[in-house]
Amino acid sequence: MNFDLQKFFPVPVVQGAVSESYEKRRPEILKGAQSFLKHYESVIKDSHRAGAGGRDIVHQTTALADHLIRHLYVEAAADLHNRGPQDSALIALGGYGRGHLNPRSDIDIMFYYSWRGREFSEKVAERILYLMWDLGLDVGYSVRGGRDCLEMAEKDITARTALLDSRFITGNEATFQEYEKQVLNKVLNWNSRKYLLEKIEENKNRLKKYGASIYMLEPNIKEGEGGLRDLHTGLWMAQIKFKARSLGELVLKGVLTEKESLEFEQAFDYLWRIRNELHYLSNGKNEQLRFDQQEKIAQFLGYRDNRKALAVEQFMQDYYAHANHVELISSRLMAKATQDLQVHAGLAVHASRRPIRRMVGDGFFLYGGKLHADSNAIFEENPSLMMRAFLLAQEYRVDLALHLKTLIRNSLHLINDGVRRSRGMVDDFKAILRHTESVEASLRLMHHLKFLSHFIPEFGRIYCKVQHDAYHVYTIDMHTLLAIGEMVRLWKGDYGDIHPVLTRVARDIEKRELLILAILLHDIGKGEGHDHANKGADMVPTIARRLGLNREDSQRLQFLVRHHLKMAHISQRRDMHDETLIVQFARLMGMSENLKMLYLLTFADIKAVGPDVWTAWKGMLLRELYETIYDILERGDFKLEKRSEKVRNRKRRVVELLSEELGERVVKERLRMMSTRYLFAHRSDAIAEHIRMISRLRGETLCFKVENAVEEGYAELTVVTLDMPALFSMITGVLTAFAINILGARIYTQNDGVALDILQVCGPPGQPLIAEEKWEKVREHMAAVLEGRMMVDELVRKRHRPAWLPTLERPKVPSRVEVDNEISEKYTVVDIFTHDKVGLLYAITRTLSQMGYYIGVSRISTKVDQVADTFYIHDIFGYKIHDEDKIKELREKLLEAIETC
Repeated sequence: MNFDLQKFFPVPVVQGAVSESYEKRRPEILKGAQSFLKHYESVIKDSHRAGAGGRDIVHQTTALADHLIRHLYVEAAADLHNRGPQDSALIALGGYGRGHLNPRSDIDIMFYYSWRGREFSEKVAERILYLMWDLGLDVGYSVRGGRDCLEMAEKDITARTALLDSRFITGNEATFQEYEKQVLNKVLNWNSRKYLLEKIEENKNRLKKYGASIYMLEPNIKEGEGGLRDLHTGLWMAQIKFKARSLGELVLKGVLTEKESLEFEQAFDYLWRIRNELHYLSNGKNEQLRFDQQEKIAQFLGYRDNRKALAVEQFMQDYYAHANHVELISSRLMAKATQDLQVHAGLAVHASRRPIRRMVGDGFFLYGGKLHADSNAIFEENPSLMMRAFLLAQEYRVDLALHLKTLIRNSLHLINDGVRRSRGMVDDFKAILRHTESVEASLRLMHHLKFLSHFIPEFGRIYCKVQHDAYHVYTIDMHTLLAIGEMVRLWKGDYGDIHPVLTRVARDIEKRELLILAILLHDIGKGEGHDHANKGADMVPTIARRLGLNREDSQRLQFLVRHHLKMAHISQRRDMHDETLIVQFARLMGMSENLKMLYLLTFADIKAVGPDVWTAWKGMLLRELYETIYDILERGDFKLEKRSEKVRNRKRRVVELLSEELGERVVKERLRMMSTRYLFAHRSDAIAEHIRMISRLRGETLCFKVENAVEEGYAELTVVTLDMPALFSMITGVLTAFAINILGARIYTQNDGVALDILQVCGPPGQPLIAEEKWEKVREHMAAVLEGRMMVDELVRKRHRPAWLPTLERPKVPSRVEVDNEISEKYTVVDIFTHDKVGLLYAITRTLSQMGYYIGVSRISTKVDQVADTFYIHDIFGYKIHDEDKIKELREKLLEAIETC
């Protein structure tokens, strides 16, 4: 691009040859600079929008800054008449020094002086910096001599790194050459070993801060793993190690091949194009790919929604695949730079202490704590030995040498269906799965080198695949590997104290490798769009045949993949006291081994979704379902204890507990008021306590009791009062006003009009239990609402988030309401899927009440910002809602309430 300076700065100036002072000329200089910058920033942005590559825009932006700064330098120095200019140079540092300036990024410059140039440099720096600040540019600057630079570089690794990217902009070129000789060459040749070790530590700390996983939900394109800083770090370390100033020099010195150099260039270009658009969207510097920006960038890059995935999911899948490649090529260069250092536990051992070469068979040997191949043609001759490499690394607890990793990556094209089915590859893979303590690390390495996706092509369909929501923190493939890690931790006993039942069940599993395989394959159907459980299960027979599984194992594997969502769904969103539902699920399981494996798979699946997704409440529900079904399966028949006999025994026990306290006649009379459903669902001691509460009600508005389940992280709230219209809606409204979250509820109205509502609740995240003082205020407000002294709508309104507070952007999907009359014999089941917001539950329950529907059971499930609430309802006469017009009205009213609350 040609930059026409004369169009904006029509009067040329020469240093020391102007009559007017800088102060008088400054307004015109600033005005010209503003017009120049605005015009060419717009031209560059138009070029970017028209499809220019990342490298082109970065080079144009760098050139724009160069032209502007050079002219400002001339203008700032024009009325200075001393010898300073001969001993001063303006130098670009950091990203600007590399010529890698993205739109609206920081501009780092140094005013370097030698001999008598200090006063001149300081004066010019002051003038230029104030001009650049007035132009709205972010400038990092320093004014230094040679000694200052060396002292700074010696003390600070970041400063030393910045100097590596020095580039002359303007001033006296001979002074810059002096700087190169006296400063830059010394910095390059200083203790490289110390620098490399410090850089390794710095890199580790960076990833700890910005995310040590490529597959973060909202990745940092600059500092996160697989981002620009990985590329920079590899190049910095190579510069110091091999005394090279550029990629070209690394090629000339044989450190990189032409192909590897091109990979770096292409990686930069891809990330720069995204970063350029990100900066334009953010109106400034921003490195975090947030949800709303991901959608806009996907659209800018030309992605479009299709049957299998949203445009943004396609874009992010490509991004993560690219980030994985960036991490690979960067770590490969870092490994070359540190190949004479063996870093263990923070200590460096020099290569002069040569380890012994030890052959381990099949063309592999151990050397320096890594596995090596003794021939570059090893996989061309026998591709199945790739799997043997992973098995040997697992058995000897070593990593693959860099050269061996490269051989595997370059040999993936050799894996065809015949190789996948070969006895050696299949047997070695099964052996890897049987090493349960180290299987996660082995599979991660296979995945990282893209070997796993070639060995199991169906798994390759979910490689770096994204689900665009705030709930799924990781890509599908990474979630799968994390789930395997959770299973391994159960076997190791890491969860023995907090999950004793899961730990015991895990240790009972006979074919651990089959369970690992089930976890590995449980989400492969997500590469094919909706209904992923069934689509994934349909792929299993083909995979099982390739792996040589027997019929029983193949069928169990298919069963686990097809039903891997069932236990979470039933435990979190269905009435587990529904006898029909429980019997149906027990029949589906068929045998206890299926149930055990599915229980463990469900745990691992939920636990690996993201931080805080697994909760003690979900764990308790899942355990309750497992134990209920296990008891049925162990008895060997699917008939639950006869309902009438169970109810009679329960009543008898309640009378025994309360006859002395309340009188036998009173207790029996109260039991006659209770429904069979209630008596069947609650234990005798709980029923006795409920009767005590009812007896204490008398002239009071309500009786109120809270019991904390400390280990499960929730509290059970029991409210006893006289039934009235919209009662449950009032209760939910009061709890909403006090920021108390409802997890589930069972609602009973006895024959004499006494209402008994039992709710499982918790506080905000991080505060599962609520203080007694707060509960007392809840009770007071609830009584006031029930008595009509306080309006629940007003309480909820005060709880709403103020409009002026910022909200975090999240992906939005349409709300939906599903109505089902098959799930329950007595209730219409309403499932509501939407985004969480204050007052939502109150709005839903109020709407149901206004429509004349009664809630029998409520299950509330919130996943970060997504809500899946379930309500078992009936009409005023106790019947289901079958009329299609009423069902349509129910959906419409609920959706309206959701949108307006």
